Amino acid sequence: MLTNFILDKKSLSKLSTCGLSYEVIKSQLKNEDIEFTLEMWRAQGLDIIRYNALYYYATKFLPIKDTIFSIVDVETNGSKADKHQIIEIGAIKILNGEIIDTFESLVHCEEINRHISEITGISVEDTKNAPSLKHVMQDFKIFLGDTVFVAHDVKFDFKFVSSMMEKTGLSPILNRHLCSINLAERTIESYRYGLSYLNDLLDLHKDATHHRALSDAITTAKLFTKSLDLVGGNIKTVAVIVAAVAIEGRLVDVGIIACATLRRKLGVGASGAGANRIDTAITEVSVVARSAAVAHINIHIGTGRITAFNLNVVGVRVGR
Repeated sequence: MLTNFILDKKSLSKLSTCGLSYEVIKSQLKNEDIEFTLEMWRAQGLDIIRYNALYYYATKFLPIKDTIFSIVDVETNGSKADKHQIIEIGAIKILNGEIIDTFESLVHCEEINRHISEITGISVEDTKNAPSLKHVMQDFKIFLGDTVFVAHDVKFDFKFVSSMMEKTGLSPILNRHLCSINLAERTIESYRYGLSYLNDLLDLHKDATHHRALSDAITTAKLFTKSLDLVGGNIKTVAVIVAAVAIEGRLVDVGIIACATLRRKLGVGASGAGANRIDTAITEVSVVARSAAVAHINIHIGTGRITAFNLNVVGVRVGR
């Protein structure tokens, strides 16, 4: 059974930008049947679609407002996924800012040290009648589906969930995923970005119980929704927001000034097909400002390639 996403890094990048050809995918899959492989990946939470003879992440074309995000938090009996296990998992599904479903379960565990119990309030006795890890992972896999996985420090939660899937005989998850810490760092001014600190700072979840899975998932969902609101309307698709949070800096709304500056620099009028392409591209742009005055922009202007811009208060330097 194919369980891992085996395309190289360059190909992964193209799935979210300019697309990947059948020939390139086939060369990397070697003897695997492409359609069968795509179905296997979909079963693991990753949807790749074909559009105009090229393959893309489905999230490239998926508006944020139409995307289901699963905000996930796990509590574990240790920090190493190969040695420890999940003892509680909580998740919130949100669509267009509204909660549409929840998941919560303790997990049967034979060993929880005193330090973990003091942090989480969860003891071995609490998990005595809880369902097995395999049962919880099977149920959570169904709950998660192909939604976008979001967590506060997503590397930890995603790795643990995926490892627990494998530990119980399931395939690892391949869902597109986002880190709410990274997004918060790019949208919210704060001295620290720990979940408890941000909850107090922003008054996100008054009844929060820190280090309990569902409560932390609710807090994270409120933080994530706030960050999306602060991003503004210029970033509209999931693919762009995933790319944006992976780049250092702050997300800014370039808007009309950027459109006008790009038109002038490229010699495009205020109306017509060229202007429309720029206006459309600006709404799908990953904009990262390293200061209040400077932004680095990766933008697609309908040419089938990515063009790099450096926007500042005096103009735009165009990289072709």
